[in-house]
Amino acid sequence: MTSLFDPIDLGAIHAGNRIAMAPLTRSRAVEGEVPNPLAVEYYAQRASVGLIISEATQISRQGQGYPNTPGIFTDAQVAGWKPILDAVHARGGKMVAQLWHVGRISISDYQPDGGAPVGPSAIAAEGQAMKPDFSMTPFQVPRALTTDEIAGIVADYVHAAEMAKKAGFDGIEVHAANGYLIDQFLKDGSNQRDDRYGGSVENRARFLLEVVAAVVAVWGADRVGVRISPSNGANGSRDSDPASTFLYVAKALKPFGLSYLHLIEGEPGTPMSIKFDAPQLAAEIRAAFGGPLMLNGGLTKALAQQALDDGRADLVSSGVPVLANPDLVERWRTDAPLNAPDKDTFYGGGARGYTDYPALESAPA
Repeated sequence: MTSLFDPIDLGAIHAGNRIAMAPLTRSRAVEGEVPNPLAVEYYAQRASVGLIISEATQISRQGQGYPNTPGIFTDAQVAGWKPILDAVHARGGKMVAQLWHVGRISISDYQPDGGAPVGPSAIAAEGQAMKPDFSMTPFQVPRALTTDEIAGIVADYVHAAEMAKKAGFDGIEVHAANGYLIDQFLKDGSNQRDDRYGGSVENRARFLLEVVAAVVAVWGADRVGVRISPSNGANGSRDSDPASTFLYVAKALKPFGLSYLHLIEGEPGTPMSIKFDAPQLAAEIRAAFGGPLMLNGGLTKALAQQALDDGRADLVSSGVPVLANPDLVERWRTDAPLNAPDKDTFYGGGARGYTDYPALESAPA
């Protein structure tokens, strides 16, 4: 029987175990959206997981929607990522860059021209955005992208993919989840276009598939993953038929032969599955995709192992538990107690709540 601690090949990326670090926004980047020097220690501390997925990393200034999030589109940002990758690799870890464009989940404060954020359609997201000073403000109505602009954003993904390679990442993950730009195109609640990027599921998936084809040309398919979230409702995202939409997406991605597909679902009984009444699609999506499926969503060790046992996933990703437990793999392996996360330090700040969580050998008795 497959264990969480067994190795797995994700295309060309060899993972020493089946526990990945989920992407975690920490809002600690410094001037120029350059990774904080503290991130060298932060990521290196967590290198025992099979794969680290970087915090969501914007592909352009237009793609930013939160304070102090890092980018991967300037030389200074690449220089900030290089020592992080060196430190992770020195500890035997593997790390991919999650490429991110928030779309309508932005405000004019972040836009290069001070204008409206962009999206597939001029439909505002529900809820509030976080301003650069961490205060909250209602989301703005986005400006609908033209078809020429969509091609330009695909080119931005290519540039970011090339910069991630220069920085020394082992691959990339295309962020197509959580109500951000690609997810906005996929779901009919935010995409009401009447051109070749809207209407049918084939049209709504076109942008994602163009992005994937473009970054595969940079990296090779065996070093590219994609993250999707059929029905978790983040950032006001919704689709009238998520099962049909995302089974189509999984089938459309299969011919690429990608490194993995990263599915945010929420195991039965976890807070996310209860809140959004999420249909349990992992087994069907895994079969449709035909490659390694990484499952995410409130997973304990027991739920993670059960997902492998049931054939619903090939590996799992963990967010907050890895944030608070840099040695989560060893703690799960030995059933050791877990550190409690300090939610007050999730976003912004310095070393406190970032690099000072104790590992087992230094944990208080």
